[in-house]
Amino acid sequence: MQIVRQAHSPYLKNLPQFRVKDLQVLKRTLDHIVAQRGEGLMLNRADAAYLTGRSQVLLKLKPQLDAEAKVIAHVPGKGKYKGKMGALLVETPAGILFKLGTGFSDTERANPPHIGCQVTYTYRDVTKTDKPKFASFVRIRPPE
Repeated sequence: MQIVRQAHSPYLKNLPQFRVKDLQVLKRTLDHIVAQRGEGLMLNRADAAYLTGRSQVLLKLKPQLDAEAKVIAHVPGKGKYKGKMGALLVETPAGILFKLGTGFSDTERANPPHIGCQVTYTYRDVTKTDKPKFASFVRIRPPE
């Protein structure tokens, strides 16, 4: 059954569904897709009926990287975060500066990591200027 009619768009493409034997094959397949500049894989339960929208039977699988950066400054919050930290200005070991503004609890926003400490963050990829894409705060890195 074809779910989506072939659209005349350079952004849409029908792709075949396939099964993988085990977790190792899944990992290799994900690595291969990402190496070809793909975002990741969509995993679907083989016995599941088609559903529109979000469901428990369809899962995005994307690589997630992590790294550390030094806190340079606190960026004040706006809107619901007014009076709290909105983001951290951080610097990577390579000297890349960027704002890290997601992944924080309200408690962490009220008492943000201190300037000079190292924080760990996750990200999906990097931009053309080597800034992390979709960076999210994980934790303050404990001192060594």
